[in-house]
Amino acid sequence: MSRSSSWSLKYSAIAAAFAILLAACGGATTSKAPSTAPSTAPVVSTAPATAAPSKAAYAGLAYPAAGDAPCGVAPYAGTIKRITAVDRLTVEFQLCASDVAFLPKLAFASFGIQDADWLLANAPGKKYLTTTNGTGPYKLKSWDKGNRVVMEAFADYWGAKALTPNFELRWGPTAASRLIDLQSGAVDGIDNPGIEEIKTIKADPSLAFYGRDPMNVAYLGVNRSKAPWSDEKVRRALAMGIDRERIVKNFYPEGSLAAKKFTPCPPLVPFGCEGDDWYAFDAAAAKQLLTDANFDFTKTYKVSFRAATRPYNPDPPAIATEIKSQLETNLGIKTTLDLQESATFRKNVTAGTYDGMILYGWGADYPDITNFLDFHFGGGSGPKFGGPFDDIAAALTKGATSPVDADRAAAYVIANNLVKQHVPVVPLLHGANGTAFKADVQGAHSSPLTTEIFAVMKASDPTLTFEQSAEPISLYCGDESDGESLRACEQITEGLYAYKIGGTDPVPSLATECTSNADKSIWTCKLRDAVKFHDGASFEANDVVTTWAAMWDTKHPAHVGNDGSFEYFKSLWGGFLNPKS
Repeated sequence: MSRSSSWSLKYSAIAAAFAILLAACGGATTSKAPSTAPSTAPVVSTAPATAAPSKAAYAGLAYPAAGDAPCGVAPYAGTIKRITAVDRLTVEFQLCASDVAFLPKLAFASFGIQDADWLLANAPGKKYLTTTNGTGPYKLKSWDKGNRVVMEAFADYWGAKALTPNFELRWGPTAASRLIDLQSGAVDGIDNPGIEEIKTIKADPSLAFYGRDPMNVAYLGVNRSKAPWSDEKVRRALAMGIDRERIVKNFYPEGSLAAKKFTPCPPLVPFGCEGDDWYAFDAAAAKQLLTDANFDFTKTYKVSFRAATRPYNPDPPAIATEIKSQLETNLGIKTTLDLQESATFRKNVTAGTYDGMILYGWGADYPDITNFLDFHFGGGSGPKFGGPFDDIAAALTKGATSPVDADRAAAYVIANNLVKQHVPVVPLLHGANGTAFKADVQGAHSSPLTTEIFAVMKASDPTLTFEQSAEPISLYCGDESDGESLRACEQITEGLYAYKIGGTDPVPSLATECTSNADKSIWTCKLRDAVKFHDGASFEANDVVTTWAAMWDTKHPAHVGNDGSFEYFKSLWGGFLNPKS
């Protein structure tokens, strides 16, 4: 019996267990069954599992059920007012203000839709971290921890079926080891080859290299809530005291750029070059700033980093060593390198619990400047650099909510100049990179957003194997921000929109279209019919509402996640319902 037509006994029990919690937080039920109860309180079905479904009008959920979110009223800082299942195949997003980047944000992997019943059943105990139930062309078969994630084609997929029946995701720690696996035939494709590896690949007719534009940024970050980084002079000295051109020349492939802004410039996203260019390298002036700030040169400061390679960091140990050398030679700052496990490093950065410097970076998730600036410096950016600056956040809000391009450009002049003034981070460079495949893999490609879709590729045997830099942290990407997890999710789960294969344009996926009102503050999405989840449940509007509510509301029973930060949701949509103090 399909869960889309009646409640299962399992779900009835789960809903009953959560009813009191949902009532307390103004939540809504997630049942796909019709209900005549008022939307201000959760409802638990008391009908037997074998009861015939009601033929009444579709019982669409609204979240919050009790009324609109309190836009602009502290402590709520979010930009979403209400999400409503208008009917079985229509969802309406009411926002607190205009959002010109709504569609590209909607396409991001963190917002993949889950079946409502499945989500509530698998959130307790964090079961959804190691299993998943999407609508995508591949479904999870197994996860051999430490070795591989195995997927198989989904026979009931609504769109074009996967061209290769099986897909395996593996990982290797270095560009050199990944190339050896590609050359030996152990894998069909690899991510992030280094400078020397790219030369080898291009010289080998049995292999093919697919380049990416440098839609990313490597940066040196500090926590301004902790001394000595709380002094703006110290942060500015770091900005002036690192030779960015030297790093690009010695460690990065052709096409990489020393940073002029936090966003790539020349602009690969609109408004990326507004405002003044970054500080020129001037070691003498930088050291004088440290002296003026009474910097303690006797102490030794950490430079923390992780080993995972990225387009913005193709050789983490070597580049961290170069940063250490420049800090000591150019500025007289004594440092020690602190290599951390990838998930631990990410968690420490997100929580702002580090006390030294961090070598980190960012790859574009969607093609809008809000993805670069709002995530790192907006009002919902969190404590990663000691908390946002109010003036930067205000300028970014203006830019994100202005439907007129000239107004956006003016806002980003202010925002970029304030980033330069306050130096919450030191942007270093934008790294060119790509993927490499066996030359006989049809449909192979690189995505500027690193969102390669493997279902459109056809290998010479029944299994397509791709090797990335590290193991996924989990398969619930509502609460992940690492590229390895996101790549796995992108093959299995789908959002209302996706990105054009190998490109950056947002295109309909589980929605057939999303249209807005005149000021882009209300978006209405028409959903695709006859879509199945991997467990056979039917996709409908309540699944969308529940998926989003689970990320949005800290009191929602599925708001569990991995570390519970839900960093992307908070950063891209301003904040949570019922925010924790």
